[in-house]
Amino acid sequence: MVRTGGIFKLAALVSAFILAIYLAFQLLEIRMDFRLGGVMDKSVLTNEGSDKPVRHKCGLSKACPVGHFAFKMASGAASVVGPKMCLEDKMLMSAVKNNVGRGINIALVNGRTGELNKTDFFDMWAGNVAPLIQFLKGIEDGTVVMMASFDDPSTKLNDEARKMIADLGSSAINNLGFRDNWIFVGGKGIKTKSPFEQHIKSSADTNKFEGWPEVLEMEGCVPKRED
Repeated sequence: MVRTGGIFKLAALVSAFILAIYLAFQLLEIRMDFRLGGVMDKSVLTNEGSDKPVRHKCGLSKACPVGHFAFKMASGAASVVGPKMCLEDKMLMSAVKNNVGRGINIALVNGRTGELNKTDFFDMWAGNVAPLIQFLKGIEDGTVVMMASFDDPSTKLNDEARKMIADLGSSAINNLGFRDNWIFVGGKGIKTKSPFEQHIKSSADTNKFEGWPEVLEMEGCVPKRED
């Protein structure tokens, strides 16, 4: 019995190692242009006639217009690789910065200056929804709110928390389920639903990473708050 138990433990460790390696190569292949933390390149401007390609802030496919913040973000990959959030060529949250965790990851940004106000994450599997609700209540008007899932973002969510996130402009929060992947950019005081949101359901028929769906990635330009 001892030997059999040891074999099962070894098999589980090998399987977890293989999954981690597979995820790492998948993310490397898909997101070579998504720079992390200190290794993120600065935007490069090219002279006329130069063959050197232009790199836009956060690695966007095109530059944002004046009066907008450039952002790029990705959800977590299964329970192995954490989410990433970049704004104006600054990595706000990532595994490299060691400020992401299981559940819902949130970055709060000043809507006028683009300066990072605060980051935090809330475990929606083994944690408590009360700290998340308290955090959401403290968001000031004019704040840009960036959110990304990692592992499981929904088990401990209740109606109050979902409504507060919906009030930030989310259309998908009421349908967010167990191990779904989700990324969202909204704002406190927003008058309409945000155009910056992606959501994919976890399904045994379509999941890419065993019990989790594929990674979501989104880029865009958020208008600065002028008033």
